[in-house]
Amino acid sequence: MASKAITPTRMELTRLKRKLVTTRRGHKLLKDKRDELMRQFMEMVRQNMELRKKVEEGIARANKNFVLAKSTMSDEAVKVAFMAAKQEVSLEVSDKNVMSVEIPVFDTKMKTNDENDIYSYGFAFTSSDLDDAVKSLSDILPDMMKLAEIEKGCQLMAAEIEKTRRRVNALEHVLIPETEANIKYISSKLDENERSTQIRLMKVKDMLLEAAHHYKEREANG
Repeated sequence: MASKAITPTRMELTRLKRKLVTTRRGHKLLKDKRDELMRQFMEMVRQNMELRKKVEEGIARANKNFVLAKSTMSDEAVKVAFMAAKQEVSLEVSDKNVMSVEIPVFDTKMKTNDENDIYSYGFAFTSSDLDDAVKSLSDILPDMMKLAEIEKGCQLMAAEIEKTRRRVNALEHVLIPETEANIKYISSKLDENERSTQIRLMKVKDMLLEAAHHYKEREANG
């Protein structure tokens, strides 16, 4: 539906035609962006599902070993085993730009490079099941960090997809049809004005011809 505030002039018609071209180009770019975001989002979801399954299996395995360890060790012995940690983990957070979305990147670093430093206790008074539990948790730590990174990325991508989808719909169902309707309205008004002008000019021409004809008649009779 054409806006009543539109002034039906050729200048306004030219402006609206340029606006329509730009809007259609923007609509196409946003649709392409939405489609690419969806493609990358689905890939991240696939990775998320695979990593979640792997992490859950690792945690379940660690819990099983921990339960077995507690069945052969006293609670006090378990507490003492974890009182003085040898290893420390630091987390560095950066980001990467994916289709204008800032996706976080998590990077973990160990305090030492010695793999045995994950054990904060001696092996003389502890169960091998406790060793297996600690090793299982240590092994899945990188996957846990990657899972957290991907899940946060999925949230951000989903929000960007929804925002882009709303923009595409606004252009496709509101702005473009409204601009096309305004162009059609102005073109119709200009055509109507042109026909009215032509009719007036024809009438003026007929009046001039009639006046000239009467003038010639008076000249002939005089």
